[in-house]
Amino acid sequence: MDSQDEVPFHIVTPLKESSALSRRAGTPVLIKLENIQPMGSFKIRGIGHYCQKLAKKGYKKFVCSSGGNAGLAAAYACNKLGLPATIVVPEQTLKHVIQRLEDLGAEVVVTGKVWDDADAHAHRLAEAPGSVYISPFNHPLLWEGHSSLVLEVKAALGNQKPGALVVSVGGGGLLSGIIEGLTRVGWSDVPIIAMETLGAHCLNAALEAGKSVTLPDISSIAKCLGAKTVCDRALECARKYKVISVAVDDKEAVQAIEMFLDDELMLVEAACGAALAAVYSGHIQRLQQEGKLEQLQGPLIMIVCGGSAISLSELQNFKSQLGMI
Repeated sequence: MDSQDEVPFHIVTPLKESSALSRRAGTPVLIKLENIQPMGSFKIRGIGHYCQKLAKKGYKKFVCSSGGNAGLAAAYACNKLGLPATIVVPEQTLKHVIQRLEDLGAEVVVTGKVWDDADAHAHRLAEAPGSVYISPFNHPLLWEGHSSLVLEVKAALGNQKPGALVVSVGGGGLLSGIIEGLTRVGWSDVPIIAMETLGAHCLNAALEAGKSVTLPDISSIAKCLGAKTVCDRALECARKYKVISVAVDDKEAVQAIEMFLDDELMLVEAACGAALAAVYSGHIQRLQQEGKLEQLQGPLIMIVCGGSAISLSELQNFKSQLGMI
């Protein structure tokens, strides 16, 4: 490698068999551990790639709106590139996330009730000369970066093909990247179970309505799934490929966080709990019984997207908010 910017900022993450999840699903389950990426989520794949490409084009100042994870990935990438980053986050962002952003040398601007408000402000800031806006989920370079996840799964499985993939959906960047990856490796017929929480279910609502819709508010505790409108690319992909949309309630997501913590000794955020609920709440078996998902011919791949918006005290907060204590 002749220069730092050609080395990706993400790491190759393990694809690990989970005996606990396999037992529950009644089929082999492999977990892709994106929660151990630098900054704790898959976001570094796309955002790292995006920042490297933009730095090469000569941009000197990066502005990113975020519910937490995208901002951490952007701050990390800019720190590595030696470039300044401004991260715009909504008011409900956890203090420890803001602290981590500042520790990475980013300027943090806190504004707006939900991510959409912070995003509008980020667009305004990015109008300054030499500045560039970084979307958390809506850009082809992001999707290209996220597609690396599927290339790693392909390398790990060899000739075996996944039976299905389970993924959380927020704004739709990961879903778009995964479909790009599946297409690249010749797996475009592999079904994807797209998991959201009710109250942050912008893809589910759009598929129900048959067109792009904007949710009135983000009422779910999974604030990191908190885009009111899914990106057009993800909606287009969900219509064109085998995407099965499932929305779970917050209680199912929190239950899944706890069960995963017991089973795998890892703490993930509610947005990731939504994906894990596909198995922990029995949705995989339900979809098969309803004839919406065929019997799996290969392993079920669960993408453990991770996330920064969690701590033991935050998990307790969720449980008390939801009357689970």
